[in-house]
Amino acid sequence: MYSDRNILFTLQHCDSIGWKSINLLMKNTSSPQEIPHLTPAELRNMLPIPSDKCHAFYHQFHSFNHSDKIRQYEEDKIGFITVLDEGYPHILKNIYDPPWVLFYAGRKELLESNRKIAIVGSRKADEYTETALRLILPGLIDEGFVTVSGLAAGADGLAHRMTIAMHGDTIGVIGGGLKNIYPASNRKLAEYMMSKHLIVSEYVPDAKPQRWHFPMRNRIISGLTQAVLVTEASRKSGSLITAETSMNEGRDVFALPGRLDSPLSEGSNHLIQQGAKLVASPKDIISEFQYNFCPQR
Repeated sequence: MYSDRNILFTLQHCDSIGWKSINLLMKNTSSPQEIPHLTPAELRNMLPIPSDKCHAFYHQFHSFNHSDKIRQYEEDKIGFITVLDEGYPHILKNIYDPPWVLFYAGRKELLESNRKIAIVGSRKADEYTETALRLILPGLIDEGFVTVSGLAAGADGLAHRMTIAMHGDTIGVIGGGLKNIYPASNRKLAEYMMSKHLIVSEYVPDAKPQRWHFPMRNRIISGLTQAVLVTEASRKSGSLITAETSMNEGRDVFALPGRLDSPLSEGSNHLIQQGAKLVASPKDIISEFQYNFCPQR
């Protein structure tokens, strides 16, 4: 017997289909309860995928034991929340393509914070990012902000580590499964965050990170937060994708001003030219929240 959330859970484990196919299934049925009863022929008419993939999906769906898998995840201290659940973050549900399922390890309640800010930047971030975060983070943490980043090398890892060192709360959004942390250099940090903070992913826990996962991950980073702060970024940085996604979703975008002769400042300076708010102190961020959100501490 499938509940609606277990149907989404099962769909997420069928690697023969992706977000768009699940979207079509949800749109073309009056209830998720219809999905288990669709025949291969009906699936072929509904999904824009080859016949062999339709058959593969049909067999994957009907051979998958969701009860055993959920029990296994519970033993591994991994939970999941679907877009149909009451506790799914409202702010994330309103983006163009919200993840159908979020797998998580750690303190799920951090998703409920109404003061979440993404902090992103270059994987080659230098001492300027660390110096700036040392000046900005204490004020944000004192005001109850939860930092969100991608657990990548460079600025992401710095944001997580420095938040933890300053006794703040942090959320990591990763581009692979919870059992396949990338990069390996951040594995110990991830394990600590799974215990004391929170890590989330839309990919099943055993999924290995793929190159195309990371732009998809960026939409979740921006989608979970009310604002994004870009520290250092080149003009082709993935951080700019996160910032542009935030702008498109109507979120606030902040950027650190950078040196004119530094390639790592080209992206952040460009964002400021495009309308991002220049950040010189935590007050520049806090002032944007004071009328819309109440302090949590």
